[in-house]
Order: sequence, then structure tokens, then C-alpha cells
Amino acid sequence: MANVEIVQVDQGGANARILAREAKVDFRRVEAASLKIATRFSSAEGKRMFVRMFNTLQLNMHFISVIARTRLDHEDIGKIETTLRGRIEAATATLNEAIDGAEALFKAHGITSLASYDTVPLEVDVRVLSSISRRFLEVLVKLDQLMPLLQTLEIHEVVSAQAVDTQRAALKRQVRDIANGARSFATGLRRRMNALAARMGESATLAGATDTCDALDVPTVVAATGEATPDSTGGVLHEATPLAPE
Repeated sequence: MANVEIVQVDQGGANARILAREAKVDFRRVEAASLKIATRFSSAEGKRMFVRMFNTLQLNMHFISVIARTRLDHEDIGKIETTLRGRIEAATATLNEAIDGAEALFKAHGITSLASYDTVPLEVDVRVLSSISRRFLEVLVKLDQLMPLLQTLEIHEVVSAQAVDTQRAALKRQVRDIANGARSFATGLRRRMNALAARMGESATLAGATDTCDALDVPTVVAATGEATPDSTGGVLHEATPLAPE
């Protein structure tokens, strides 16, 4: 009778549901080397934030640090990387403070047992592409470490459920802002690159028109000036339409 189970526990279904609901991130065009780090997440918050945010952040950081750097000012890219590192450091400091505070409450109230999860941990070999990705992974691991500490304090009524929910929400928001920030920066850089490519295309088109006019020995006209444009015989066909402002 000692082995009779009166509660049916998870056998991996929770992890399958988490993974199934998230879109797969396409790394087929990323040719960078990666460091494989064995990682384990136990809390629901840690699992979900890792699955939803980590690889997306990695792709955005690869675009920022590798692709955009080939076309845009290196100093601008450096400023973005510094900003994101600052956000990661701030989140790390907040999580370290929360973990230290929870452990102090454990000691003050004589709590020696930590609440544990009945769901199967999510164990993965994480492919880490950059130092910022590695630091972000460390933040997610610290968040996962803190969650059972807060749950234990709530169970023992050392901290109220409302206080735990408030702290949990604030920490998740701070971590989420890192990933969202990387996405916003990548989107802005992508727009700048597209605008640059469009300007280069316009310049090439105008240069080609100038070369054609020179070859035909007719007056050279830049369309942006609104002056008359020549036809192939040297006559005037119409007034040129000025280019739309950027």
C-alpha cells in the first residue's frame, strides 16, 4: 500500500504543450559557430520564457551584431549592444537581490525545505551564438531558480500571494523587455538598411540615365531638379516629375 499514488502527475505532457505552442525559429541561414550549454528549467515561468524568447533574441542579435554591422556604422551597432548589455546587467542585479532576499527569509523563518515541481523539467542543450545570448540565458536560469523560492515563501505565508504575484510580474516584465528591445533594435536597423539600399538603387538608376544621355550626345538632366528631359533624338518630351522626398 505504501506505493499507491493518489495523484496523477505529469509525465512530460506539460513540456510538449509548451513546445508545441511556440513557432520554430529558423536557423538554417545562420552560419555562426555556437557553444552548446546543457540547461535545465523546472518552473513554468522559466520554461515558457526560454521557449518564447531565447532563440528569437539570438536571431535578432545575430542580425544586429553580424549582418547590420556589414552595412551600417559600427559605432551605432556598438551603442545598441551596450544598451542591451546594460539591460541584462540590470535584470541580473534585480534577480540576484531577489534570490538573496528570499534566502534570507528562509533562514529567518527556519525554512529548510524548498517547494519542488511535479512536472518534468525541460532539459536542453542550448546553442549559444554570442556573449549577449549567453548572458540572457543566465538571466533566464536565475529567473527559474527564483520561482520555487517565492512559491515556498507563499506556502509558508511568509510573503502574501499578492506580493509574490507583483514581484513575479515585475521580474518577468524586466526580462521580457530585453528580448523585446533586441527585436525593436533589429527592426529599426533593418529599415535603415532597406532605405540605404533603396537610395543606392536610385543613384544607380540616375547614373545609368546620365551615361545613356552622354552616349547619345544629348543634354544631361537630373530628374530630381524638375527640368525638361530629352527624348532619344534630343527633343523635349515632357517636364520631369520630381522624386518624392524620403
